[in-house]
Amino acid sequence: MNSATLNIVSATDADFEKEAIDASNDRVVVVDFWAAWCGPCKALAPILEQVSVARPHVVRIVKVDVDAEQRLAGRHGVRALPTLAFFRNGRMVKQLVGMQSAEAIVREIDALSADADL
Repeated sequence: MNSATLNIVSATDADFEKEAIDASNDRVVVVDFWAAWCGPCKALAPILEQVSVARPHVVRIVKVDVDAEQRLAGRHGVRALPTLAFFRNGRMVKQLVGMQSAEAIVREIDALSADADL
């Protein structure tokens, strides 16, 4: 198992608090709201793996399947896919909608981790 695997987890409504909210107290958490039928979501998956490898000690990727977790997605304002929600210190601080480059995601993580002095 490589370090990227350890930094990418799936979450449901039942464990979202632990996997995303609580985890954001010591690192940046990027929640990937996705669906199996979403082409851009599939294209984003390997980019998120790259990001996880590039910043293993400052980021955690949490994947939420919106088809299975519609209420959770609704509570976080997800209206389009893919949506990346950035959490820090127990709250959502940024949201990016649509396909993103690894560079754009890393730039957001670096800015948030610099603000938090990780």
